[in-house]
Amino acid sequence: MSEATLREQIEAQLKTVFDPEIPVNIWELGLVYEVKIKENNRIGIDMTLTAPGCPVAGDIIREVDEKIRNIEGVSDVDVHLTFDPPWTKDMMSEEAKLELGFL
Repeated sequence: MSEATLREQIEAQLKTVFDPEIPVNIWELGLVYEVKIKENNRIGIDMTLTAPGCPVAGDIIREVDEKIRNIEGVSDVDVHLTFDPPWTKDMMSEEAKLELGFL
Protein backbone atom coordinates (compact mmCIF):
# COMPACT_ATOMS: atom_id res chain seq x y z
CA MET A 1 0.00 0.00 0.00
CA SER A 2 1.34 3.44 -0.85
CA GLU A 3 2.05 5.94 1.90
CA ALA A 4 -0.51 8.35 0.37
CA THR A 5 -3.24 5.70 0.50
CA LEU A 6 -2.34 4.76 4.09
CA ARG A 7 -2.35 8.43 5.10
CA GLU A 8 -5.83 8.83 3.54
CA GLN A 9 -7.09 5.81 5.48
CA ILE A 10 -5.62 7.19 8.73
CA GLU A 11 -7.26 10.59 8.13
CA ALA A 12 -10.57 8.91 7.33
CA GLN A 13 -10.41 6.97 10.63
CA LEU A 14 -9.45 10.09 12.62
CA LYS A 15 -12.54 11.80 11.20
CA THR A 16 -14.67 9.15 12.94
CA VAL A 17 -13.36 10.03 16.43
CA PHE A 18 -15.41 12.65 18.25
CA ASP A 19 -14.89 14.63 21.42
CA PRO A 20 -18.07 13.62 23.31
CA GLU A 21 -18.68 17.22 24.41
CA ILE A 22 -18.41 18.72 20.91
CA PRO A 23 -20.31 17.40 17.85
CA VAL A 24 -17.23 17.68 15.59
CA ASN A 25 -14.52 15.10 14.93
CA ILE A 26 -10.97 15.50 16.26
CA TRP A 27 -9.54 16.05 12.75
CA GLU A 28 -11.81 19.03 11.98
CA LEU A 29 -11.27 20.39 15.50
CA GLY A 30 -7.55 20.59 14.74
CA LEU A 31 -6.62 18.28 17.61
CA VAL A 32 -4.33 16.13 15.42
CA TYR A 33 -1.01 17.96 15.06
CA GLU A 34 0.92 15.37 13.06
CA VAL A 35 0.60 11.91 11.53
CA LYS A 36 3.92 10.12 10.97
CA ILE A 37 4.23 6.97 8.90
CA LYS A 38 7.43 5.29 10.03
CA GLU A 39 9.35 2.17 9.07
CA ASN A 40 7.19 -0.99 8.79
CA ASN A 41 4.03 1.17 8.77
CA ARG A 42 4.40 2.07 12.43
CA ILE A 43 2.14 5.09 12.90
CA GLY A 44 2.92 8.02 15.16
CA ILE A 45 0.15 10.47 16.01
CA ASP A 46 0.82 13.73 17.83
CA MET A 47 -2.41 15.18 19.13
CA THR A 48 -3.90 17.36 21.82
CA LEU A 49 -7.23 17.87 23.53
CA THR A 50 -9.42 20.93 23.82
CA ALA A 51 -8.48 21.18 27.52
CA PRO A 52 -5.71 19.58 29.63
CA GLY A 53 -8.25 18.36 32.21
CA CYS A 54 -10.48 16.67 29.61
CA PRO A 55 -12.38 13.94 31.50
CA VAL A 56 -12.56 11.67 28.43
CA ALA A 57 -8.91 12.00 27.41
CA GLY A 58 -8.21 8.29 27.93
CA ASP A 59 -11.27 7.29 25.90
CA ILE A 60 -10.33 9.51 22.96
CA ILE A 61 -6.72 8.29 22.89
CA ARG A 62 -7.84 4.65 23.17
CA GLU A 63 -10.32 5.13 20.31
CA VAL A 64 -7.63 6.74 18.09
CA ASP A 65 -5.23 3.88 18.88
CA GLU A 66 -7.81 1.16 18.16
CA LYS A 67 -9.10 2.68 14.92
CA ILE A 68 -5.63 3.25 13.45
CA ARG A 69 -4.42 -0.18 14.62
CA ASN A 70 -7.34 -1.80 12.73
CA ILE A 71 -6.21 -0.39 9.37
CA GLU A 72 -4.78 -3.19 7.24
CA GLY A 73 -0.99 -3.02 7.05
CA VAL A 74 -0.46 -0.92 10.19
CA SER A 75 2.11 -2.65 12.42
CA ASP A 76 1.93 -0.46 15.53
CA VAL A 77 0.52 2.84 16.77
CA ASP A 78 2.03 5.44 19.09
CA VAL A 79 -0.39 8.16 20.17
CA HIS A 80 1.49 11.03 21.77
CA LEU A 81 -0.58 13.54 23.72
CA THR A 82 0.87 17.03 23.95
CA PHE A 83 -0.34 20.42 25.12
CA ASP A 84 2.44 22.30 23.35
CA PRO A 85 1.27 24.31 21.55
CA PRO A 86 -2.00 24.64 23.45
CA TRP A 87 -5.11 24.12 21.32
CA THR A 88 -7.12 27.20 20.33
CA LYS A 89 -10.31 27.68 18.31
CA ASP A 90 -8.12 29.03 15.49
CA MET A 91 -6.90 25.47 14.82
CA MET A 92 -10.37 24.30 13.78
CA SER A 93 -11.30 23.87 10.13
CA GLU A 94 -13.67 26.42 8.60
CA GLU A 95 -16.28 23.64 8.51
CA ALA A 96 -15.95 23.03 12.27
CA LYS A 97 -16.10 26.76 13.06
CA LEU A 98 -19.25 27.07 10.96
CA GLU A 99 -20.87 24.03 12.61
CA LEU A 100 -20.12 25.35 16.10
CA GLY A 101 -21.25 28.88 15.30
CA PHE A 102 -17.83 30.57 15.40
CA LEU A 103 -18.24 32.08 11.91
